[in-house]
Amino acid sequence: MIELFKAGGIVMYPLAALSIFAFAGIMERLIFWFGILRLEKQTGENILAIARQDLKLAAQLAENSLKVPVGRFLYAPLALEDPDPELFRLALESSADEELAGMLKGEQLLEAAITLAPLLGLLGTVTGLIISFGSLKIGDVAANAKSGSLTQGIGEALITTATGLIIAIFTSAFHRLFLAFQDQQAKLFMKFGNQLELIYRQHWQQNKSHS
Repeated sequence: MIELFKAGGIVMYPLAALSIFAFAGIMERLIFWFGILRLEKQTGENILAIARQDLKLAAQLAENSLKVPVGRFLYAPLALEDPDPELFRLALESSADEELAGMLKGEQLLEAAITLAPLLGLLGTVTGLIISFGSLKIGDVAANAKSGSLTQGIGEALITTATGLIIAIFTSAFHRLFLAFQDQQAKLFMKFGNQLELIYRQHWQQNKSHS
């Protein structure tokens, strides 16, 4: 493995650093998402169950669940003092946008790795070919091939290209997985938000009719 790394030339060093950053970003996102996914659905359902009986008690439960995104999402409208339904809905939409945007912050490092890895691989290809063609002399191709200069340059080109593509493909697979998790969160927010809005509108209408 070390010999393969050395054969890749100087471009392998930034590729190695990029792979470390990409791996760290993937691990951070995995911890983030698995910490959320196991709590989100149950937390949202608990808050909605309480909201059907008592909105103030649901607001307290949501406030106690602020560490979970869906808790913050549902707390934003419930924390308002007797808002009209339109303001309640606006608070839901604003909170959803803020939470979903926050979930994408960690994706920037992965996007950078996906973009830069193939480019660095291509740079290694170019430098490898430069070494290969720089070693060629007219009428002396066989001698240069024998000395290893030609094969060294071609080997460097192939190794860096393959390394860049492997990093990009590996990172892209996890990036797509995390985007799927984010899409799942958006659907969950829509579901819980619509249910909470319906509960609040019914509560609002009851208060209006009694007054």
